[in-house]
Amino acid sequence: MIGAATHIRVARPSRDLAAAERFYVHGLGLTVLWRTTERVPGEHDLLMVGPPGGSWHFELTRDPERPLEPAPTVDDLFVVYLGASMEESLVDRLVAGGGTRVRAHNPYWDEHGVTIADPDGYRLVLCSRTWG
Repeated sequence: MIGAATHIRVARPSRDLAAAERFYVHGLGLTVLWRTTERVPGEHDLLMVGPPGGSWHFELTRDPERPLEPAPTVDDLFVVYLGASMEESLVDRLVAGGGTRVRAHNPYWDEHGVTIADPDGYRLVLCSRTWG
């Protein structure tokens, strides 16, 4: 049965897992939960990040033999509800980690937060509101 404690994995392709790690770990503050440590022919390189002990994680993949080009749209969003005012130092860390601050396609997100494109062009929204 699906419930609040059900584990969720969101997966996306990445051009550069090291760049993704700089953005999501050093910038956003997530933890590396698992990663491939050696190249295995026929398998993807993986980086899994998330909060320790959380019920979700974010998986970034790269297939060096048949790489996929990420194809984000302006509405492919990873939204983090902070429930507090935006700390500009967090935005600065994300930009230093390879992100680019962008205007949101939906003005709601600019009104209630900040949108930052990750190194692959996918959008992270830091929302000052709470969920629920």
